[in-house]
Amino acid sequence: MDSDRYIVFEFDPDQPIERPRPQTRGSSRGGVETPVRPKVEVADLTPDEVTDARRKPGVVAAKPMPMTLVRPVASKAAPKPKGVGSEWGVDAVGATASPYTGDGIKVAVLDTGIDATHEAFQGAIVTEQDFTGEGNGDNVGHGTHCAGTIAGRDVNGHRIGVAPGVTEILAGKVLSEQGGSTESLLRGMQWALDEGAAVISMSLGIDFPGYVAYLVDSRGLPVQQATSMALEEYRSTLQLFGSLAAFIRANTMIGRTAIVVAATGNESERSGSPAYTIAIAPPAASDGFIGVAALGREDDGSLGVAYFSNTGPAVAAPGVDILSAKPGGGYQLMSGTSMATPHVAGVAALWAESIQASTGRLEARELTARLLASSIPVPGLGPGDIGAGLVQAPK
Repeated sequence: MDSDRYIVFEFDPDQPIERPRPQTRGSSRGGVETPVRPKVEVADLTPDEVTDARRKPGVVAAKPMPMTLVRPVASKAAPKPKGVGSEWGVDAVGATASPYTGDGIKVAVLDTGIDATHEAFQGAIVTEQDFTGEGNGDNVGHGTHCAGTIAGRDVNGHRIGVAPGVTEILAGKVLSEQGGSTESLLRGMQWALDEGAAVISMSLGIDFPGYVAYLVDSRGLPVQQATSMALEEYRSTLQLFGSLAAFIRANTMIGRTAIVVAATGNESERSGSPAYTIAIAPPAASDGFIGVAALGREDDGSLGVAYFSNTGPAVAAPGVDILSAKPGGGYQLMSGTSMATPHVAGVAALWAESIQASTGRLEARELTARLLASSIPVPGLGPGDIGAGLVQAPK
């Protein structure tokens, strides 16, 4: 039988967890955190081998599916930040009124890479890792923009970053100019966890139409069969990310905390004729991830849900006409749930610093609870559009 490439993710959330052992007098052992690690393999498997693998407890076998950016919506050209002040999104989430900056917190941006030489990152610790084979750097601009919103430093007294004091930006390049796959994203998430990220930000999604087209074009399958096969792998991929979320929760039990913040998608057309909305897209739809909707400013100064923002988020944040860093220098405006997501990641970093400062420890469950509970309602908008509401920084 013909074989196909599969990601085999094996993790049993019920397995015993080795917690840090207390230091004892006269012993050199103890005080060592032992992270729970899944077994991840990429292998060529026949249909029978896939069936056998999926019968095992805690095992998910899924084909690598193509990933794509949550494509930004075009915005007008942007000037360089001038004068003392801050971007509207930074103000809207309360970051400028917060005493916290993200100090002591690592944030991972899994995206198209980063231009670490940009002036907005001067003085910041930036660690890059490429999972695409393209090499470090950012040839697209998306990752640099998102990283700038999370942790960009002030430029000429102007604040573009929600958490400009984060200890380290972990820039995992999981998308190239040609896109990426669930395999590269999975490896990027493992790397971010191993590096100690407390917050992981992802503004990307599964390219379902692209996968159907691949099956039709490269394998000559009828559209109906290709769609059926793509749906099967789509379900398996959701299970894969759900298992990954369980893995993250297990590590939280031994003190290695991380939350995952992801864009809901830009496929809705609320101002169209006819108007319609699209539900939250994976991986943001996966169990344990925090999906983010986008808000914009109305003519009267109030906030409204962006016309492109998908439904079913956990929270919402500014995502229209967001000014941030551009590769090669300069700045640009972008709009999208991709731009809202780093606002939430930045606010999460502020809450992480606040919790750590007050308790001396940090747990993902508490961080998530604080992030959701502190969100505020937006008049005229319901939970289907904005979840718990507009995220707010700790005061």
